[in-house]
Amino acid sequence: MTDESRGIGGTVGPPWSVDVLADLHAGVLDEREAAELWPLVNADPEALAIIEALEATTADLAELANEPVAPMPAEYAARIDAALAAEMRATPAFQGASERQQEQVAPVVDLAAARRRRNKRIGWGAGIATVAAAAIAAVAIVVPTTREPDSGGIAQPAPSAPAGPSVGGDGGGAEALVGKAIGVRDFGSLKTEERLDACVAAAGMDADVRPEGIRPVNVAGKDGVMVIYTTGKLAQFRIVAFGADCGPGNPSVLFDKIIGAK
Repeated sequence: MTDESRGIGGTVGPPWSVDVLADLHAGVLDEREAAELWPLVNADPEALAIIEALEATTADLAELANEPVAPMPAEYAARIDAALAAEMRATPAFQGASERQQEQVAPVVDLAAARRRRNKRIGWGAGIATVAAAAIAAVAIVVPTTREPDSGGIAQPAPSAPAGPSVGGDGGGAEALVGKAIGVRDFGSLKTEERLDACVAAAGMDADVRPEGIRPVNVAGKDGVMVIYTTGKLAQFRIVAFGADCGPGNPSVLFDKIIGAK
């Protein structure tokens, strides 16, 4: 945010800052500011034209998820694999470890398989840095397994923390995530679109309506998946979060709220 005239009490209006309108369109302003700005924007044709352009851009970006994806060139894939292998060999978990200890480490995810799955969602045109980050995220952290004294000799897995950024139990703060979640289809703990559809249907919603974005969230310490829908109103979105235990007969809705223009 670079425009200092946005704050309530300052000068707000023509000429409008694109930064202000972009923040308002993305739903990142607090409710009080948004409630004061929307009537002014709706009454100004130039401001509305910018909002409509932002809406069109958002829709275009969302459609990129349906575009065919070119595979990563083998030359760069080989370089990433080599760099990851060298990094793992340099970690303390591998230095001086015996063959028996190495047999007990957690398996590494098949990079080729992970890359094929990831390439369905991201394009090479997004840049080699994006693809490299996806490949690194696909590697499991390799650590030796440990035995608890009272576990009967069976290795106990460490508990996993909820994935995704944290929001309040009522969805407070979720509006700040909408801008970066548009066009994303990360099912998190639900893993598949079919499981999400079952949760949507259990909540009495239409599973055939395509969300604008899907991403994991931590809702007051609970593992959840946030789904973003348009409402038919300009710059307004409905965001619904489902718990990891949702499914047929159990919607497990963590929060359901409308953000943006009223």
